[in-house]
Amino acid sequence: RARALLQQLPPQDCDERYCPDLAEEERRQLRAFSARRRREALGQGLACPVPGPCHGCPCKKCGRRLNKGDPGISASRLGDQFWHPSCFSCHFCHQPLVDLIYFQQDGRIYCGRHHAELFRPRCASCDQLIFMEECIEAEGRRWHLEHFCCLECDVPLRGQRYVMKSGRPCCRSCFESLFAEPCQACGDPIGADSEEATHQGLHWHARAACFCCSLCRKPLRGQPLTSHRGRLFCSETCSLGQDASSTASDSSDSAFASAPSPDS
Repeated sequence: RARALLQQLPPQDCDERYCPDLAEEERRQLRAFSARRRREALGQGLACPVPGPCHGCPCKKCGRRLNKGDPGISASRLGDQFWHPSCFSCHFCHQPLVDLIYFQQDGRIYCGRHHAELFRPRCASCDQLIFMEECIEAEGRRWHLEHFCCLECDVPLRGQRYVMKSGRPCCRSCFESLFAEPCQACGDPIGADSEEATHQGLHWHARAACFCCSLCRKPLRGQPLTSHRGRLFCSETCSLGQDASSTASDSSDSAFASAPSPDS
């Protein structure tokens, strides 16, 4: 329950004590934002039997009938509406609202986290709301300017080239030293700016010198290929020529080449 409350009601969304690095103007905006939400949107659902006058009313979420005496949840900010207890959940994440605490907006109920995000972006690094006029956006997420850093070495990446790794930015140097796949042909890492070809979970530079037939050196990018014992061939003939004892290849497929990630 405590974990769910912290997720649904982030303390940094309403208390500046949890945001020690905010500038004074940002603190002022946070205080005003929090006060407005409490005044206009915050409420707590009431669990009670459905009263007689509401017999047969539809559940606000699922539309199924609620009869007199059925367990229901009412929300004072939304008038004479009732929900099934299991239906009293956040409109965005659909999680049941812990302790029935909700925020309303346009007739819908939200947990505190997702209600706040209707109005302010949230930093993907520190999980605080962003009140600055400028922020960085990548992969549909946003960061404070000073928090957009490499996930490994913490070097600032504003204005720099980067690669997204597991949803977080990584500088090119760290990516190539820690995460880049080695080319099966030359053994060098396949850098962020390099085109990559893959087949059966293995990786090559997409250039002709690397992604080519193991026997005749014919480039294989965009061409049919066959593989045998982890090596690539342009045809069964080359495969049999490489290993006369082989009577069949392991697989036959078309080469797949990927361009550099658009995030890099």
